[in-house]
Amino acid sequence: MNQPPCVRILLVDDHPMTREGLCAVLSRIPENCIVAEGNNGLEAIDLYRLHQPDVVLMDLSMPQMDGLQATRAIVQEFPDAQVVIFSASDGDETIYRAMRAGARAYLLKDTSAAVLLETIAQVAAGQTYLPPDLAAKLAGRLHLRDLTLREQEVLEQIVAGRTNSEIGASLFISEGTVKSHVNRILDKLQAHDRTQAAMTAIRRGLVQVG
Repeated sequence: MNQPPCVRILLVDDHPMTREGLCAVLSRIPENCIVAEGNNGLEAIDLYRLHQPDVVLMDLSMPQMDGLQATRAIVQEFPDAQVVIFSASDGDETIYRAMRAGARAYLLKDTSAAVLLETIAQVAAGQTYLPPDLAAKLAGRLHLRDLTLREQEVLEQIVAGRTNSEIGASLFISEGTVKSHVNRILDKLQAHDRTQAAMTAIRRGLVQVG
């Protein structure tokens, strides 16, 4: 009798204990095969080129290169790559950016083992998956306007607590131009003031802190 094909999985997470736990869960299904483990996005790209796995299970917050950048790079080079994001972040912007980068699924780290295993199987079969609550967040995000690159830079400075004058000096633009960007940011984020904009940015995953 022919054995079913092995689902070859690349794990990428900067926490060894997390990878160890994931290996234990994924190994519950005999057909799953962990071909390599990476600590950061740069390693993920190199390991993908070397092994070309069926599925990548990718964390987002990692040193040197994050999971979002790594996912984008892998999918650009290998359009058929099947990446599952496995993250602690449930911000709508984070989910939106991950799916735009080419991820086929997005799971939170408190996901049950059963859902994780089923998602790996679905993605290996060429399907996509988002849990209902994350799908609802993504649907809501699709109706919002994207920030421009400059607005994103200004927003990051707002979250850091800098004044318009300090932002202008840092980005080499006038204080008046900063004020215009701030007004557009408040409008796009539906925020009343800079404090609310900063809180919204952190909650939605527009800006990473810590």
